[in-house]
Amino acid sequence: MVRHFLALHDFSKEELDSLLVFAKDLKDKQKQGIPHRLLDGKTVALIFEKSSTRTRVSFEVGVFQLGGHGLFMPSGNSQMGRGEPIKDTARVMARYCDGVMIRTFGQEIVTEFAEYSGVPVINGLTDLFHPCQIMADLQTVIEHKGSYDGLKFAWVGDGNNMANTWIEAAAILGFDLTLACPKGYEPDAAVMAWAKSRASSRILLTEDPREAVKHADVLNTDVWASMGQEAEQQKREKAFKGYCLDDALLALAKPDCIVLHCLPAHRGEEITDSVIESRNSVVWDEAENRLHIQKAIMARLIGCS
Repeated sequence: MVRHFLALHDFSKEELDSLLVFAKDLKDKQKQGIPHRLLDGKTVALIFEKSSTRTRVSFEVGVFQLGGHGLFMPSGNSQMGRGEPIKDTARVMARYCDGVMIRTFGQEIVTEFAEYSGVPVINGLTDLFHPCQIMADLQTVIEHKGSYDGLKFAWVGDGNNMANTWIEAAAILGFDLTLACPKGYEPDAAVMAWAKSRASSRILLTEDPREAVKHADVLNTDVWASMGQEAEQQKREKAFKGYCLDDALLALAKPDCIVLHCLPAHRGEEITDSVIESRNSVVWDEAENRLHIQKAIMARLIGCS
């Protein structure tokens, strides 16, 4: 049976933990120069309907390091971008390629693509979820903290795809998560309801950033206006006043806390330059780990490792 990576809720705690261990092993091999050609002779289509720096580079480099070939497909250069039905593109790409990564807008796009694809489909980002990024974040937390168990995670800012995926991760893996979002910018209600229904859920939603970060082990934020929301920039700047992750909020967290940001960062808006450059910041390790966790996902799903 073909297995896809569309959202974290499709996987068990044991499966996600296994991917994180696998990603560490692949990272160790890469650092030691040990070949790990787990996609030898395989081709992965990389479909981008949203622009990208980290997602494109990390997936292309990852496929190469695994011995495969990554085929970059911007939306303007494909029939899918010109209105071809998603199911038609999915069927054809499955005849040519061994796997597909899609970075797009609606979650329904990757869901439909996977439904008609005969090869694994990986969600590189949608407006609802960003599962590869959160897995990279968790890998980073484990590297710096030893484990995610017993830690308090804090999210400050927009209830966007990152917040939604953190909620899923917290519900599945069982760690404490407090999200501080302005009124009207809360995470997806259905995602919250699903998470709250799980016995392992320890998730709190507040409008007070100070409550979220107090005694936190992990601080996390993202831009206030994501791709496609640029027209709302000024409106959002007013709504998010007081939600900037600055030195004052950092001081409320544990002294040895770590700071995450999926990048790109709008320094001076959702996070200050002093915080992202502080000794607590691990954003560069976090960015690097996109490469390693995505290699683990591709090798597990496409290479059947």
